[in-house]
Amino acid sequence: MSFTSNLIFFLIFFLFFIIFIDLVQSQQILSDPDSDECKGKWVHVRKLPSSFNLDLLVNCSNYPIYDDFCPYLANHGLGHKTHNRSHSWFRTDPFMLELIFHRRILEYPCLTSDPNLADAIYLPYYSGIDALRYLYGPDVNSSSEHGLNLFRFLQQDSPHLWNRNYGFDHFLVMARPAWDFSQPLTHDPPIWGTSFLELPEFFNVTALTLESRAWPWQEQAIPYPTSFHPPNLQLLESWIGRVRRTHRTTLILFAGGGGVSSSPNIRHSIRVECENSTSSNSTINSSITKLCEVVDCSNGVCEHDPIRYMRPMLQSSFCLQPPGDTPTRRSTFDGILAGCIPVFFEDLSAKSQYGWHLLEKQYSEFSVFIPKEEVVLKGLKIIDVLTSIPKSEVRRMREKVIELIPRIIYRRHGDSMGWRTKKDAFDIAVEGAIQRIKSRIPVRSGS
Repeated sequence: MSFTSNLIFFLIFFLFFIIFIDLVQSQQILSDPDSDECKGKWVHVRKLPSSFNLDLLVNCSNYPIYDDFCPYLANHGLGHKTHNRSHSWFRTDPFMLELIFHRRILEYPCLTSDPNLADAIYLPYYSGIDALRYLYGPDVNSSSEHGLNLFRFLQQDSPHLWNRNYGFDHFLVMARPAWDFSQPLTHDPPIWGTSFLELPEFFNVTALTLESRAWPWQEQAIPYPTSFHPPNLQLLESWIGRVRRTHRTTLILFAGGGGVSSSPNIRHSIRVECENSTSSNSTINSSITKLCEVVDCSNGVCEHDPIRYMRPMLQSSFCLQPPGDTPTRRSTFDGILAGCIPVFFEDLSAKSQYGWHLLEKQYSEFSVFIPKEEVVLKGLKIIDVLTSIPKSEVRRMREKVIELIPRIIYRRHGDSMGWRTKKDAFDIAVEGAIQRIKSRIPVRSGS
């Protein structure tokens, strides 16, 4: 995409978004303040200067860590459609979740322009995009300052909003793993990441991240965006019907990269087992024609091409979700979307992450856990574990996975009213943030 086309695209995007934001924020109350439906659910969107969100998109082709993420800004962060006739499928980049969330919250039914009525205050700060300039490039040595400009603004603009609860009633979305914002302030010289979540100024803010650390209370992982964003309930139910009807001819699928070196790790073990599995096809039932398939997603070739991995996932019973550079994977949610039973190798990959969306006590009902040490160090065969599961149990687990689909997708903005009878990942995240805030404010106020 040329510089000129980038500029034209961005100007159109910017004007449309800013008009929509101003239209929403100019309304005094978007719902009846006495509504029982909104009791305890009111959200106020803090109006921030555009330097904290939309202005960060102007240089979408010039950040040093990305060659060009301008195409992923289309459709308010959903990306371009996978094909022109598509209504639900987009080439979504997971790091655009801040835009997706911002656009969706402007349609949240319990918005109020009066912060004194709000149960929670949302900060529409594109922290993950702003972080890019600190990861590589001229500002890398200032990574400990990431977020300080935002704090200064909050202190200067209606400071009582921040000070009344010391920031406990504020929340934001950070569309990267929390580790990318957790560089200790004492690191000199800086290494990877910024120090946003290490700043005492933001210790009280609830941060919704793609992956959280184990100990800080304020971090909560929410699902990576998939490429499926249906605008209405009919299209969602149509997809679920397809998932339920699909004939699954592959036992195991691994869609990912890595594992090609000889060093022992779980991805290497998976690749070796898959390569050696073809001669064992006669040992499985007649409905399965392939024991194991690998969709090689090395070098990011799958990131914006859902067709490459969704079709194989639809045809597979189990989708392997080994950790990589970090414990979590977007593929976990792609697999659930396809009705493919997830197989985890460590709790940090999901069980201790997504408690609002995937209840920890239900993991045995929709997933399989195989300790990676048993596979890598003791030679346990993944195929042996999965083929030992009775067919009736596999069917029951798959049905539970299918039930989870609405909870892990982000529906498209401008959705029909019928969609709102079901909660999607956005709805659950907002509800969770409000409950987290309510649980903290009494503790702080009474201290």
